[in-house]
Amino acid sequence: MKRILLIATGGTIACAKTEGGLAPALSPAQLLERVPDAQGFCQVETLQALNLDSTNIAPAHWLLLARTIQENYQRFDGFVVCHGTDTLAYTAAALSYLIQNTCKPIVLTGAQKPIDQEDTDARQNLLDSLLFACQEESGVCIVFGGHVIAGTRARKTRTKSYNAFSSINFPDLAEVRDHRVVRFIPCAQTGRPAFTHSLNTRVSLLKLIPGLDPAAFAALGGLCDGLIIESYGVGGIPDLYLDQLEALVRSGVTVVLATQVPQEGSDLSVYQVGHRVKERFQLLEPYDMTLESTVTKLMWVLGQTRQPDEIRQLFYTPVNYDLLF
Repeated sequence: MKRILLIATGGTIACAKTEGGLAPALSPAQLLERVPDAQGFCQVETLQALNLDSTNIAPAHWLLLARTIQENYQRFDGFVVCHGTDTLAYTAAALSYLIQNTCKPIVLTGAQKPIDQEDTDARQNLLDSLLFACQEESGVCIVFGGHVIAGTRARKTRTKSYNAFSSINFPDLAEVRDHRVVRFIPCAQTGRPAFTHSLNTRVSLLKLIPGLDPAAFAALGGLCDGLIIESYGVGGIPDLYLDQLEALVRSGVTVVLATQVPQEGSDLSVYQVGHRVKERFQLLEPYDMTLESTVTKLMWVLGQTRQPDEIRQLFYTPVNYDLLF
């Protein structure tokens, strides 16, 4: 029988009602009590790593989770992390970069309603996640609403519905149906697991809107080492901002030019407004990566090096299905 470590971080799945609204309250042992069927296929130990609404999750917590998994890696066959849904996709992406080549499943899950509520999705999500963690699988993923999504491809696309997460620009890895795992994409993780423990959190996001003051580039650029610019369509920079962009690049800020459109990705080669800035300023382009993966990968890359050639090489090296171009 497979040995699984259940790591709790708080979130809606563990919430209870208070006068001020829902707040995390249940321990991982109490979560496990709500899925007694799990005893029939795995042995579970529990660990309370955090107890937060996921709105409060920060990069330091991603590093803590990575260290927790590394410290327990040899003792368990798989890992399930219970997490709030609001920043779940960011945490899954971050762990994909901090823990690479894992031959063991690292599953993140959560719920739209607390596990103690009668009509909750929490019990099924937790049971599905424990089941998936017992398979001969590998890598970091999210199990939610029966879908198994690569950790770098998930996005929360609904705020209330039980099918809260979608796989962006990539198919689901698998589904959990009637207590069975139906795999669509073969496992890709091989070799020895590689853990890293460094992130550069000086990464910011600038979303272009018509009429944005050019001063926003300098104001935000002065606070970061890496800036992701969410442009329109397949990507481009309006003429109004070219001088500000040049100043940012000259100051040493790594600039990634992305798109606000969630599906199908960027392609700076299509229009002059994109082609000219990519060639002139040697900007990075995330292509079909999600915003969550772009943010966390840039933090991870800049945590490893500040050399432009090495930054480019690491950013464009695919990890856990994050990039197809």
